[in-house]
Amino acid sequence: MSIEIREVKSSKDLKAFIRFPFRLYKNHPYWVPPLVQFEESTLNKDKNPAFEYCSAAYFLAYSGDEIVGRVAGILHGTELQEKALVRFGWVDFIDDRDVSKKLIEAVENWAKSKNVKAIHGPMGFTDLDFEGTLVDGFEEMATQATIYNYPYYKEHFEALGFEKACDWVEARGAVPSEIPRRLKRTAEIVEGRFKFKVKEFKTNKEMLVYANSIFEILNESYANLYGYYPLSQKQIDYYVKQYFGLVRKEYVSVVVNESDEAIGFAICFPSFSKAFQKAKGSLFPFGFYHVLKDFYFNKTLDMFLIGVKPEYQKLGANVLIFRSMLDNFIKTGATNVMTGPMLEENFNVLNLWNDYTGEGNRLAIRRRCFIKPVQP
Repeated sequence: MSIEIREVKSSKDLKAFIRFPFRLYKNHPYWVPPLVQFEESTLNKDKNPAFEYCSAAYFLAYSGDEIVGRVAGILHGTELQEKALVRFGWVDFIDDRDVSKKLIEAVENWAKSKNVKAIHGPMGFTDLDFEGTLVDGFEEMATQATIYNYPYYKEHFEALGFEKACDWVEARGAVPSEIPRRLKRTAEIVEGRFKFKVKEFKTNKEMLVYANSIFEILNESYANLYGYYPLSQKQIDYYVKQYFGLVRKEYVSVVVNESDEAIGFAICFPSFSKAFQKAKGSLFPFGFYHVLKDFYFNKTLDMFLIGVKPEYQKLGANVLIFRSMLDNFIKTGATNVMTGPMLEENFNVLNLWNDYTGEGNRLAIRRRCFIKPVQP
């Protein structure tokens, strides 16, 4: 099979780039389609503020007139300067090693003029984009914020000389019927000793007051995590607009200190996985109905983000977050919860999850970032 790589040059090409996995994973029970509108915004240099310091190129693999693969190449300004790395992301391909080989080569050749030393991915422009190849958990439903891919992806990357850079794991479990006694007691001690408290939001408008603080905490608490670089104010504004319309106040926990300064947070969403499958990439005309239905009535939750300022991480703020979240889960009748990707070395969060969730708790999914040298 003769493979031709073509760079995305037009809006029609970009639409084909976004739509390719819809065909590759058509009717797959565990793949969750992204919203095309969100994808178009993320990949558009005129809409995504990440392009203030990133550059990108998108490539499609063709066999004749048929698209058989896609990949994005991303140069993150700070990462390029400090580590001479190029990222690849939005990568999908049929089970043909010539296709995956030529896609990765396209990214490498595009970035060689910048003197990159290595290529790693799958990663996006930021840590909030899709990242990590699924390497374990192929019979688990993806979330609206994570990648699902076929098992052969890992084999292709390894055959190309990629090695593990890092792994993220995701846990799934039941919501306990009541808050564990030890969690409740520990939280009371933390409140009494350090005068921390959890904010109570009566309206979503009250919650939005803390939106900037949440992302500032994210920047501080994620600073040393693999591939993370601080979000700019324009990016924070972009993500607040993109995500906070899908957030219920009951599923946002903000912990403040004695001065009413936000020091930790967690954000959960009702699971939109099945709603997004029914929406088939579009909110209109009927996709919005499915999303709205799950927004109010879905009993499975996705723990999207959690963070605590570094200077408070050993003072128990995360315990207050977990107690607050579990309390609201129980009050709203939630039955199951799924974490977002957590670095496998993030023992603080992993231990809290293991200690305080209900029966059936398990590490269900593993995702991998791969890396390999780029030949001069």
